[in-house]
Amino acid sequence: MSELRSSIPLTCERPTRADAARNYDLLVRAAREAFTEHGASTSLEEIARRAGVGIGTLYRRFPTRTALLEAVYVEEIQSVCDQAYDFARDLPPYDALSAWLHAIARYANSKATLATELMDAIGKESEFFKACKVNMLDAAGLLFGNAEKAGVIRPNLQAMDVLRLTGSIHDTDPDQADRMIDIIVAGLRP
Repeated sequence: MSELRSSIPLTCERPTRADAARNYDLLVRAAREAFTEHGASTSLEEIARRAGVGIGTLYRRFPTRTALLEAVYVEEIQSVCDQAYDFARDLPPYDALSAWLHAIARYANSKATLATELMDAIGKESEFFKACKVNMLDAAGLLFGNAEKAGVIRPNLQAMDVLRLTGSIHDTDPDQADRMIDIIVAGLRP
């Protein structure tokens, strides 16, 4: 997990002291929940209250709303990337790729507002988003490579094309999103 965090330039780095790391984790978890429930404009005071810390603690860890958005986004992207490696280890190549694309669609569907607000704050072409993209492409490369090697997907597919298509499924009913991913995955077959 630290691999992704170290490769993405964050406004605020994860602390190493135990109490500071605990507060960091509490704040990121509370922010993720609040952003999911009420959108990315949730008040920072509400997030601090949910985390059980004072507003001063929040501002020491995350001096700006953007810093907190980045931390939540990195945690989410890390989770999606970790799933790719878990699926590659635990499932046959086609099933691993399918499961991961479904996970990306669920992520995109639930976090579209967060990503949009963060892009508005720091820009789509920022070093932060470039590093996130590299990590996603590394994870995709593993799954696409395994599936291509096993002959279960068409050769020479561009992972980025499939990721963009998959990530574009947001603001959609979860059942419909799953059906749409099933169509995409079926189209990858040779």
